Amino acid sequence: MSMLIAFSITPLGVGESVGDLVADAVRVVRESGLPNRTDAMFTTIEGEWDEVMSVVKRAVDAVAERAPRVSVVLKADVRPGVTDALSGKVARIEARLAEG
Repeated sequence: MSMLIAFSITPLGVGESVGDLVADAVRVVRESGLPNRTDAMFTTIEGEWDEVMSVVKRAVDAVAERAPRVSVVLKADVRPGVTDALSGKVARIEARLAEG
């Protein structure tokens, strides 16, 4: 089942600076080999349900190793048979914007 999943992981109980822990989570995503994109609020991964959810779990586990509490926000777009949605959705919007 093809899907996009956007998620954010917030380490809690570690003070104000959480950048190093967030970087640990993003590193897990990038090392997964799945198509992904990180922006200021979320990381989005594209793939099959089990492989995507496994990456999210590993990213949470990486943060949980150094934080006593972890908050996770997930949003999923499940579209069987769709591929390259990560860049395709953005490309379609950019094309519409270019049209004026």
